[in-house]
Parts: sequence; C-alpha cells; structure tokens
Amino acid sequence: MKKRIVIKLSGRIFSTDNVKVLKDYARFLVKISKVCQPIIVAGGGNIARHYINQARSSGADESSLDELGIEISRLNAQLLIYALQHNAYPHPPKTLQEVRIAVDSGCIVVAGGLHPGHSTNGTAALIAEKVKATEFLNATDVDGVYDMDPKKYKKAKKFKRIDLKSLRKMLVHEDSIAGSYDLMDILALKIIERSKIKTRILKADIKSLEKAIKGDSVGTEIILKKK
Repeated sequence: MKKRIVIKLSGRIFSTDNVKVLKDYARFLVKISKVCQPIIVAGGGNIARHYINQARSSGADESSLDELGIEISRLNAQLLIYALQHNAYPHPPKTLQEVRIAVDSGCIVVAGGLHPGHSTNGTAALIAEKVKATEFLNATDVDGVYDMDPKKYKKAKKFKRIDLKSLRKMLVHEDSIAGSYDLMDILALKIIERSKIKTRILKADIKSLEKAIKGDSVGTEIILKKK
C-alpha cells in the first residue's frame, strides 16, 4: 500500500484567475501519486472571506458563516477535481467516513471543510489521523513558521524546527495569527499531538511540496514528543 500524505492547500491557489495554476497542481499530484496517495484539503481563501464578510454584513449568524465557508472550500476542491479528471475521486467527501471510503478507492482525494467551527487546517489534521497518513503538509501563504509576521516585519526569523509547545504559545497571541498569517490552529495542534503525525508547514508552491515529499528539509518541521 502506498503511503498517504495529507496536503492542506492555501485557498490563495484557488483565488487566482490563472487556470494554469490549477492544471499545474493537477499534473504535480498525478506525478506524485505514483509514489504516494495524496489527500488534499482545499482552503477557502479570499473568495470565502469575501462571501463571509458580505453574509455577516447582511446579518447571518456565525454558524451560518461557518457553513458558507465550508461550501466555498468544497467548490474550490471541486475545481481541482475537474483539473485532475479521472485521477480524482469524483466529488469532495462530506464526512470523515466518506473520506475513508474515498481514500480506500485508491484515487487522489480532494476535500474541503467538513464540520462547522473547524478550520480547514483542523480538518486536514483530522483527515490525516483518520486515514493514518504518514505526513501532513500544511502549504500556506508563508514559507514556514516565523517568530513574527514576515509580511509585516523584515527582521522576522524563520524556524527550521519548532516544538508543539512553542508553536501553541505563538498561536494564542492575536498578532501571530491575524490576517493572512495563517499557520495552524489549536485544534489542529491537538490532533497532531495525540496522533503523532509528522507535520511540516511550508510555502504553497509546487517546488516546495516536491522537496518535502522527497524528504528534503523545507519550511518548518513541527517537533513531536516520541510515543
């Protein structure tokens, strides 16, 4: 059986008008599917944020906004499925059980959100746990974990490795997670910790992902306590 790798893809990838981007990712996923089974979780990105802001201004409650975000992430997932054609499971799974069924089919699986109140980072970690993935790659808008937002501070220092305790401390401060500096969330960290899933945070680009899958050091590795 091929090893299973869960990849959370930044929603930014789906926000571009350049169709070639999705086709490039599809070709990459088909290529790596020869050595592993990729399970992708699509983020909502700017499209989701736009609709959520509009819905909030219109009076929608928070649970409805969660559901809206999930639907948009699933639409993003469906776009990638179209680009993958017959290589992909035909639609985004809606439950963890369906994810398991889809993965057992041997296809490339592309999911969006699953549960209201869970970010797609948390969803990706849950899926990695459910399918017993060997690795979770969180492909974001930044190329790893920094001691401060690198988009705001030029002196920001990147960590090659960081332990869960230190990362958790960073995430409880609003400055570390505000805006687009989307690394991980507390739910995802809890799942990673209990399941001991090998996890890496890296830039959402094909070259970085390819290096990570080959086992090269790229982005930031989350250090886990030994079982």
